[in-house]
Amino acid sequence: MRALQASALAVCGLIASACGGTGSGGAAAGQAAPATVAEQAPATQAPATQTAAKQAPPGAKPLEGKVVVIDPGHNGGNYRDPKAVNRKVNVLTKWKPCDTTGTETNSGYTEAAFTWDVSQRLVKVLEDRGAKVKLTRTGNDGVGPCITQRAAIGNKAGADAAISIHGDGAAPGNHGFHVIMPKKIDGPVDKVVGASSRLGIDVRNAYAKGTGIPYSNYIGRNALDYRNDLGGLNLSTVPKIFIECGNMRNAGDAAKMTDPKFRQKVAVALANGLQQYLKA
Repeated sequence: MRALQASALAVCGLIASACGGTGSGGAAAGQAAPATVAEQAPATQAPATQTAAKQAPPGAKPLEGKVVVIDPGHNGGNYRDPKAVNRKVNVLTKWKPCDTTGTETNSGYTEAAFTWDVSQRLVKVLEDRGAKVKLTRTGNDGVGPCITQRAAIGNKAGADAAISIHGDGAAPGNHGFHVIMPKKIDGPVDKVVGASSRLGIDVRNAYAKGTGIPYSNYIGRNALDYRNDLGGLNLSTVPKIFIECGNMRNAGDAAKMTDPKFRQKVAVALANGLQQYLKA
């Protein structure tokens, strides 16, 4: 999600990660706690899975009653209105542009198109599992919304989890994915920093398993990065993360990200991570 200057329309393949920001790098990136092994049930007791199945309401879906907000990074029409996109907004730790155009592959496949396609696929998977899903934008030919508005949409929805989907625009030799989570800033996000970290770890684990994309070799620790300069996180009052699904400037990552079959894998993997968090 490296930003391009909206007026120049040139891809910035070497700028800092996550839409023009700078990764924190040094923050501790806690690992998921090892799963405890449940005691074996006595032979006279029914297995836990069978018991749960008997108690589950008929036709119940795993995410019934859960609200998920999906934020497809950037927007396909951002380049047409540089004045609106470059307008500065307050993200509490600094002032940043309202939005950016995002990056693209060498073949011209844009980050906005990638995030919109993955988000549409993710909506279907989550709804099939019973979740109520809301998007922060309704198409890929408009402008914005601003990063502050993207956070507000998740807050207003009272989301159980929110995820902002991106593709990175780092140096061509860099590859892999990483998840970005918030830090405490003496602001509205503080109360959900812990929950956001748990969400991030669950999504990280599911994404690696479901897509085969390796952990980032250039940012974060074990694909986890904690930051305090992203408005979409700083202003969130619900558990929220960003995911950089791969580096669109890397030939190997780009080849996968331009493949519709791979984007379906991305959507299913993200849904699995969200479900793991929401059912915990």
